[in-house]
Amino acid sequence: MIRVLIADDQEMVRMGFRMILDAQDDIEVVADVPDGVSAVAKARELRPDVCLLDIRMPGLDGLEVTRQLAGPDVADPLKVVVVTTFDLDEYVHTALRNGASGFLLKDAGPALLIEAVRAADRGDALVSPQITVRLLKHFDGASTKREASAPSEPLTARELDVVKAAARGLTNTEIGAELFLSLSTVKTHLASVQGKVGARNRVEIAAWAWRSGVVD
Repeated sequence: MIRVLIADDQEMVRMGFRMILDAQDDIEVVADVPDGVSAVAKARELRPDVCLLDIRMPGLDGLEVTRQLAGPDVADPLKVVVVTTFDLDEYVHTALRNGASGFLLKDAGPALLIEAVRAADRGDALVSPQITVRLLKHFDGASTKREASAPSEPLTARELDVVKAAARGLTNTEIGAELFLSLSTVKTHLASVQGKVGARNRVEIAAWAWRSGVVD
């Protein structure tokens, strides 16, 4: 069972998300809270498998909550999916930099919401398609390419294929189907790449790929 915490300042949104997720056989909502301070406290208390966070909340906003629960300095990070009405580029970049495993718009629909929770739980990342295009274009800018660090050792040809597919937003299953690889082989390649480029998750792998010019 995937245990989920929902944080949103709108009660109707929390109720809607809870109804959608609780209707799934493999998902259980363990808490829903109306503000960022409560989100941090409840998440640390309950250690849910996935936290669904709105961005604009009283107390602490969702970006700060993401940093405190999943950021680079967190020893045992939780998995966070940011779900918001606002798809401003700076929000997306900050959320992913702060450790978010996914970024969805509230109008993405129930199917994507459910898939985002399942993807985060299994270590994948899901970003709304309309956001992905702009995000990748941003990373493709010349100024950001200079920020990418060189890998500790060269990536193999197959690892590069997997990285390019991940940078296009494909899930592990989709990567396997496209490259004729088993799911376990895809995960092995991604784990190897994470170690080589110093990434904590597939979102950081995709960001590295665009910054470094591996994909364009």
